Amino acid sequence: MPYVNVKITREGATPAQKAEIIAGVTDLLVKVLDKNPATTFVVIDEVDMEDWGVGGLPVEEYRRRTADAAGQR
Repeated sequence: MPYVNVKITREGATPAQKAEIIAGVTDLLVKVLDKNPATTFVVIDEVDMEDWGVGGLPVEEYRRRTADAAGQR
């Protein structure tokens, strides 16, 4: 009985996109681990941007710096 928790930033994922994530994760567990989709649970949590960090920075600052660095190339 697999349980998968997917965390994404709260940036307006649509119900259709979330349904696609749920279906895709379930299909992956069926294909790779031969799990029963009827007993596979997928939960999507949306996290506020200010509560998400990458590389020691709030995600918005990380993205800004990454975009600036890409623009300098």
